[in-house]
Amino acid sequence: MAGGESELQSPLVTGYKAVILVGVLFLVSLPLILAYTTLIVTSFADTIVSNPWVKFHWTLDNWVAFFRGELSTTHARIYSTRQILEMIVNTIIVAAGVSAVVIAGSTTSAYAYSRMKYRWRSGSLKLLLLLHAFPGVALIVGVYTIYYYTLVKYVPLQNRTVYAFVFVILARASLEIPMSIWILKGFFDRVPWELEWSVLVDGGSRWTAFRHAVLPLVKPGLAAVAIFSFLAGWEDLIYVMIFLPPNEKTLATFIEGQLASGSLETSYLPIMAAAGTLYLLPTILFFIFTQRLLIETMSGGLKG
Repeated sequence: MAGGESELQSPLVTGYKAVILVGVLFLVSLPLILAYTTLIVTSFADTIVSNPWVKFHWTLDNWVAFFRGELSTTHARIYSTRQILEMIVNTIIVAAGVSAVVIAGSTTSAYAYSRMKYRWRSGSLKLLLLLHAFPGVALIVGVYTIYYYTLVKYVPLQNRTVYAFVFVILARASLEIPMSIWILKGFFDRVPWELEWSVLVDGGSRWTAFRHAVLPLVKPGLAAVAIFSFLAGWEDLIYVMIFLPPNEKTLATFIEGQLASGSLETSYLPIMAAAGTLYLLPTILFFIFTQRLLIETMSGGLKG
């Protein structure tokens, strides 16, 4: 009887624990929630919404002023519309480039780790995690040395801007590839070898088996890696600030520049809130539309 009562009560206890856990997580996250909410609401308001009791009117004027480059309190055009659009395009180029390189490099590497057995396989996988542990800032000196040497010796003057973008993409992608290999390896491990073998028996090549039999089954992992690497490129500040020419800004360097130069004090903050909301937009959309994908990735994509 006691055991039966315990079994009946256990779901109730679990329910209470879940409520407590959610409550604690909400309280811990509350400062961030309020900060993001203030930023987003202010970008659509005619004043700074510092608390819920501030009266304001909804408007799109802040977004229009931002795209026109009118950032100051006097609405002077600090940037042209073309410069603002170039910042957005540069950010997309870096983010999409990082995502493409990470997908290409980590997919083939993860497949090889999943299917090939060799002596140092386990050790090299551990080395990948060690490489992922190094922060990008700690590698700046070495990365800059490679950049400067190759730029001066091999790159013509007229091609240096293109080379800077390529270098930033490759350098940033190299920081994301180790963990992406681990994630995708877990997905490849879940695909039975017999599926590929059946394609080979029917006369298909190894590439055909990989492309038509394996890749469709690891689409959740590929999508997750693509999103994570895109956000890494979108949010990068250090590498784009150091290696891109001063006239080639991204949204990250633009916002950082406003802060570092003290221009934020003379800027109209609702317009800067619009710039910050645009910068956060991919992350917001990512967490809204990919929650199921994240759960599937964490439950199945980190298998050793």
